[in-house]
Amino acid sequence: MDEMGQPGPAAFRRATERGGRVPTRTRIFQGVGALPDTFKNFAINTFLLLYYNQVLGLPALYVSVALFAALLVDAVTDPIVGSYSDGFRSRLGRRHPFMYAAAVPLGLCIYLLFSPPELGDGLLLAWLTTFVIATRVCMTFFLIPWSALFAEFSDDYVERSAIVSYRFFFGWAGGITFSFAVYSLVFPGSAEYPLGQLNPDSYRTFALVLAVCVTAAVLVTTHLTRDQIPFLMQPQGEVVRFTLRRVMSDVGMALANRDFLILFCAVLASSVVIGTNGALEIYMRTYFWGLDTGSLRWLALGFTGALLGMMTVVPLQSRFDKKHLLVGCSLLLIVQGMLLVGLRFLDVLPPNGDPALLGLLVADAILRAYLATTALIMFVSMVADTLDVQELNTGRRQEGVFNSAIAFSAKATTGVGMLIAGALLDAVVLFPRGGVGIDVGVITRLGIIDGFVVPLFNVVWMVLALRYGITRDRHDEVRRRLVTQREMPN
Repeated sequence: MDEMGQPGPAAFRRATERGGRVPTRTRIFQGVGALPDTFKNFAINTFLLLYYNQVLGLPALYVSVALFAALLVDAVTDPIVGSYSDGFRSRLGRRHPFMYAAAVPLGLCIYLLFSPPELGDGLLLAWLTTFVIATRVCMTFFLIPWSALFAEFSDDYVERSAIVSYRFFFGWAGGITFSFAVYSLVFPGSAEYPLGQLNPDSYRTFALVLAVCVTAAVLVTTHLTRDQIPFLMQPQGEVVRFTLRRVMSDVGMALANRDFLILFCAVLASSVVIGTNGALEIYMRTYFWGLDTGSLRWLALGFTGALLGMMTVVPLQSRFDKKHLLVGCSLLLIVQGMLLVGLRFLDVLPPNGDPALLGLLVADAILRAYLATTALIMFVSMVADTLDVQELNTGRRQEGVFNSAIAFSAKATTGVGMLIAGALLDAVVLFPRGGVGIDVGVITRLGIIDGFVVPLFNVVWMVLALRYGITRDRHDEVRRRLVTQREMPN
C-alpha cells in the first residue's frame, strides 16, 4: 500500500497504551544508553590511531586498514541484528535480550583492543584487526536495539526531539566527564612524557577503566528501561522465520523510503568527513596547538555548549523545520573550524602555550558543542519521523533496520574516515612514525588538510539533507492516519 492508499490492519501494537507523556525517569534511563558508544568512540577516535601509530610504531595506514575491515564486517552484521530484532519475540520484548547479551563481551573485547602484548608489526596488526572487529560487532548487538527504542517511546513530532535530547545530554556529559578524568588521572604528564597521551604504560590502565565503564553503562540502561517493554511496539500475528533473504528484503524496503534514503546517504557522506577530522583532531591538538593533557582536559568545558543546545532545541524547533536547523548548525560549524585555523596561519592568535590561546580553544569547544548537539538532535529525530511514514506505507515497524543503516553510515566515522586520515598522514602530511622528526612543514600541511580541505566536502551531504521532505504538517497527517490504522482489527 502506498502512503495515499487506504490503511490496513496494524502489524505492530503496544500491549499497553501510554497515558500522557513519557516519564522523565524513562528519558533519563534511556539516555544513559548513549554512554557505551560515547566511551567507545572517544577511545577509538581519539587514541587508537595515535596509540598504535605514535606509541607502538605501526604505520598509520595499517591502523586505518584494520578499521576499514571492521566497517566491512559492520555492513553485514548491522542489518542482520536490526532485522532480527525487529521481528524478535520474547518476554523481554524485541530489544532488551540483545542488549543484555552484549554487555560482558563488549567490555572484554575493548579491554583487549587497548592492551595488546608485545608483538611484531604483522602480529600486532592481526591483534588490532581481530579486536577492533570484535568490539564493533559486540557494540552492534547493543547499539542497534537501544537506538531503536526511542522511536517507540512517543509518536509526537516535538516530544521525540525532547527525548533525543536526553540521549545527547548523557552522551556529552558522560563523554566530557570521562575525557576530563582520563586526561587528568590516566594520562597525566610527567618528566619523561610531558605529553601524557604518548606514555605507553598508561594505556593498560585506560583499557581497564574503559571496559568497566562501558559494561556498566550497558547493564544500567538495559535493566532500568525494562519497565517500558509493555509500552513498546511488538509484532502481531504469525511468527515470520528469520532468514538472510528476509534481511535483504527488509533493507531493500527501508531504502525504498525516499526520505530515509536521503538521510542514509547524507549521514554516510557526513560521517566520512567527521571521521577524517576526528582522527586528525588528536594530532591537531597535540602538535598544531601544542596542548598537553593538563590543557586538553579543560576542553571538557565544551559540555556547557551541549547543555545550552538541549535547552534551546525545542524553542528553535517550534520556529524552524528540523532539516533547516540541521543544515544551518552544520554550516556554522564548518565556518567556525576554518576561521580558527585561518587565524593561526595569519599569526593573529596567541602563541602555543599561552593561557589566552587555551581560553579561545575552550570557547571554540563550547560553541562547537552547542551547534553539534542541536544538529544531531534534529537528525535523530528526523529518522524517527521517517519510521512513521514507513509504517503507514508498509505496515512494518523497522526501527532496527533503519537504525542499523544509520549506525553503519555513522561507523564510517572510524572506518572510511580513519582510512582517509591514515592515508593523508602518511602520503600528504608526511607525518613521521613515533613522533620523531616533526618540522614546521609537517605541522603546516596538517593544519591545511584538517582546517580547510576536509571540511569542504560537507557540502555534499548538506545538499542531500535539504531534499528531505517530512515537514511538521506532513508528519501530523501521517500520525492521524496511523491512529486509524492501528485501531483496525487484524
